[in-house]
Amino acid sequence: MKIMLYEGERIDDLMTAGRRIIQSKEVFSFSMDAVLLARFVTVRRRDTVIDLGTGNGVIPLLLTTRFECLKITAVEIQHRLADMAMRSVQLNDLTDKIQVIEGDLRTMPDQLGHGIFDVVTCNPPYRPVGEGDQNPNHYVAAAKHEIHCNLLEILQSAAKLVRFGGKVAIVHRPDRLTDILSHMRGVGVEPKRMRMVHPKLHARPNMLLVEGIRGGKPDLVIDPPLLVHKENGEYHPEIERIYSGGVAAWQNQMEKI
Repeated sequence: MKIMLYEGERIDDLMTAGRRIIQSKEVFSFSMDAVLLARFVTVRRRDTVIDLGTGNGVIPLLLTTRFECLKITAVEIQHRLADMAMRSVQLNDLTDKIQVIEGDLRTMPDQLGHGIFDVVTCNPPYRPVGEGDQNPNHYVAAAKHEIHCNLLEILQSAAKLVRFGGKVAIVHRPDRLTDILSHMRGVGVEPKRMRMVHPKLHARPNMLLVEGIRGGKPDLVIDPPLLVHKENGEYHPEIERIYSGGVAAWQNQMEKI
């Protein structure tokens, strides 16, 4: 399908199942954290998923490589990014699988309904407003700082949107771990699984993956650490599999769950 590209936009290859995505040097492009979250979250056949703050739609695009019958709603408040996500969905001929909604994730429970999704994912901005220098580029600033919503508001919406027994998964920074776990439990989503991501062996983690269950019982499992690079600077084999494994790798991962 021929898709209109605007000045500064390009089409990048996601290196899995032939997926492609529209990106621009003028806005914040997706990074490894989104890819790792899409691999980490527990999704089953015929689940309904909502991705909050979807950006240009990378997580929904990756998740649809697991099962063809997966249905995903993608929410993005910034018009330009929502439009890029919509066109990426069209580019991949996935309009029957992914619905993009331009809107505020905080209003989605009232707009869409309570307890209607099996899974909620979110790759949120990591820094509170006022912490560190804010990028003059509005798109980059909104991706890094909690300008449109904060962590608690995200988890409150996620808890309302997900069904009882459904899953909420986010990627964040390790220094926000206490906030994440306390907020999750506070909104009724019990943290159940966690994995730290380390740049390399013996380095402190710089990313954190957490999955909780609405109404779940206390029982947090810590997965083995995920190493990004080997000592020589090359990607760790697990990272290479995540980036280049394609559909078979996604399905093999699901068989282990």
